[in-house]
Amino acid sequence: MTESVPHILIIEDEKEIRRFVRMALQADGLEVHEADTFHRGLVDAGTRRPDLIVLDLGLPDGDGVDLIRDVRNWSQVPIIVLSARGAESDKILALDTGADDYLVKPFGTGELLARVRALLRRRVKDAESRSVLAFGDVQIDLDRRVVERAGAPLHLTPLEYRLLVHLCSHPDRVLTHLQLLKAVWGPSHTTDTPYLRVFMGGLRKKIEADPSQPRHLVTETGVGYRFIP
Repeated sequence: MTESVPHILIIEDEKEIRRFVRMALQADGLEVHEADTFHRGLVDAGTRRPDLIVLDLGLPDGDGVDLIRDVRNWSQVPIIVLSARGAESDKILALDTGADDYLVKPFGTGELLARVRALLRRRVKDAESRSVLAFGDVQIDLDRRVVERAGAPLHLTPLEYRLLVHLCSHPDRVLTHLQLLKAVWGPSHTTDTPYLRVFMGGLRKKIEADPSQPRHLVTETGVGYRFIP
């Protein structure tokens, strides 16, 4: 999200707990979206691009651990688990899968908000530490969402920008078509590989000195793409 107010996604099937968490977060000045199923939560995570996810593990149509695993394939958004499962093994599994924090029900709003604020601060700090990406004669200012080539502004569409930043954030690493589609377009577009090729072609025309012989946005045939700084 690019708005100044952080957006939180609550994925919780119990209406009263969802309401309790929503009111606490809103009172702290945060914008909140809600989902009550595994499927709806996964779709919202991909399309809304929240700044943080509050997740219940016991969802009616799937296990929250599987949702964490899926999200971690394409996003590093902070995830706080709220669960009635208090066993150490459950906590370890969720954290090893990719959750950032774990609260056992029942919990206090003060502790929840403190953990939310800590994760949001950490995310801002991480973003600031990599506020500028540069390669060749291209420079990307992540704070201002500005891309320049040889000192001149370069116009990219929002999707082109997201695709470029995601590639540049994983230098020298092969990213599969599926990983890129999930990261940029969301989990409902995992079969749109031709769409990805079109956008990659457009990016190369704007970024590469010779789009037919790309040096930075390289194709890994049959697999995906690799960014070479």
